[in-house]
Formats: sequence, C-alpha cells, structure tokens
Amino acid sequence: MDEIAVGTLIASTLRVATPLILCALAGVLSERSGVIDLGLEGKMLLAAFAAGSVGAVSGSLALALLAALAVGLALSMLHGYACVSHRGDQVVMGMAITMTAAGLTVVLGIAWFHQGGQTPALPDAVRLGPQFTGLAAALRELPLVGTPLALGLLGHNVLVYGALLAVPAVWWLLYRTRFGLRLRAAGENPAMVDTAGVSIVRLRYTALAGNGVLAALAGSYLVLAQNPSFVPHMTAGRGYMAIAAMIFGKWHPVGALLACLLFGFLDAVAIRMQGAPLPLIGTVPVQAIQALPYVLTVVLLAGFIGRSRAPRALGIPYVKER
Repeated sequence: MDEIAVGTLIASTLRVATPLILCALAGVLSERSGVIDLGLEGKMLLAAFAAGSVGAVSGSLALALLAALAVGLALSMLHGYACVSHRGDQVVMGMAITMTAAGLTVVLGIAWFHQGGQTPALPDAVRLGPQFTGLAAALRELPLVGTPLALGLLGHNVLVYGALLAVPAVWWLLYRTRFGLRLRAAGENPAMVDTAGVSIVRLRYTALAGNGVLAALAGSYLVLAQNPSFVPHMTAGRGYMAIAAMIFGKWHPVGALLACLLFGFLDAVAIRMQGAPLPLIGTVPVQAIQALPYVLTVVLLAGFIGRSRAPRALGIPYVKER
C-alpha cells in the first residue's frame, strides 16, 4: 500500500469514526450516571433532521447547529423527565425516542419539503469546511511520513478535531474532577451519594444534558459534513454501533475511542473493498461488504461483552429512602 493509500485510509477512518466517537461519549456520560440510553440513534437522527431543515431554510451554519443542539437537549431532558423524575423504564423510553424519531423525520420531511423525506441540498455556506489545509501542504514535504500524515490527519472539518478533543475532556471530567467522582458514584452506589447530600436527580440530569449535546453534534455531523442533505434513516445504526463501542470500551472514554476507531477502520476498509476482487473468492457482492462492519460489531461484542462490567446501578431507578 503506497503513501497516498495509507493517508486516505487514515482520513476515511477518522471521518467515519467521528459520529461514533461523539455518540459513544454521550453514552458514557449517561450510563456512568446510571441511565441507560438506547435512544442515541433517535437523538442523532432527529438532530440531523433539525440541522438539515434549518440549514436549508435559513442558509446559516450557526442556526443549523443551534437547532440540532436544541433538539438533542430537548430529547435528553424528555428522557430524564420520564426515567429520572418519574422512574420510567429506561430501555423502553430509549427505544421510544428512536422509533419516534425514525417516523417523525420522514413525516415532517415529506410535509415540509416534498422530496420523499429528504431535505434540500445545503449550500456551501452551511457546510463544515476543511481546516489546516495550508499546514497539510507544508507537511507533505517531509519524506516518508509527510504524505500519510498530511492526508490522514489534516484537512478535516472542525467536528473531527472536536470529537478527538472531547475524549480527553470527558476523561478529565470523569476522573479528575469532584463532579466526575460523584457522577461515577451515582452509577455505582446512588444511595451513598444521596447520603452525602448530593442530588442524584441533578447529577443525572446534568449527565443527560451533556449526553444530548454530544449526540446532537454527532447527528449534525452527518448532514453538515458527510452528506449534503438529510436523508431518511441516514444514521443507519450508528447509534447502536456507538453503544457497542461504549460497551467494548468498558464505559471508559479512551476505550470507547479505540473501539470507535476500530469500527471506523473496518467501515473504511469495507468501502475500499467494494468491487475489488479477492484471491480465491473473486468479486464480493457489495451488500456483503456493506454488512461487514455490522457483522464484526456483533462478533466483537459476543467475544468481549462478558468481560465488561457495567455500572452497578445502571438502569435501576433511584428511590430516595425516607
């Protein structure tokens, strides 16, 4: 594999992994506090629709991002209202958010834009452009590693770099701050935290607020960076893959990052394999190649989920003792 191919593969891996990283970090925040979030897929999807719709109508990148963030926060607060304040079933609520988002985006898209649920193509002013292009040109002058590094690590949009920076930020928040200690304790032994005079409800709502912001950024990335417009069901299971990455990474930000990069790498390799002949096999059907990342996700989870220990209070509504 030549230098250009290596750089292109690295770049594709980062681009594909970015929404997974943001969504997995959202899951880490929520589930570390003790709230299961199977609604990540729905939050991504509805945030992507909000970004695409507002961006197409207003022509403003800032308004598109704000709309996505508002939708992500609203869904997370709804999740908290049902599951934290009223102790509803967290699994059912998460699936309800995802199923509602899947249907609502199609219905609203058809009613508003009359394009089969798809939004109009976004203008370039609403799209996220590449960064550090000048530095990439200078870096290519380095022998051997210059081209792969320039192609692979530079020239991405701001959300790619933001996702990578969010990993150490979430790690620092969880493991180096008093708030993070209390948040992790809320997912392990909420009665102990409550006895210390700290509100479990406030901790979990705060975690869900961060969860909504990160999930909204993951959804908006799909429209503002990857695709030129919103397409129905465009998340294509990425929310569930992010949950798998979070479990595979043992509910740790760095572990989730590595799992997302692995899934992104597998997806990038699958894209390059489409139509390419393989020794002794020949040309593999495109459908089989497209299913490869999802199959490997199931295989990895089947092999490692038993070795991962979830927070002890995960999914258990906290009832304050009187």
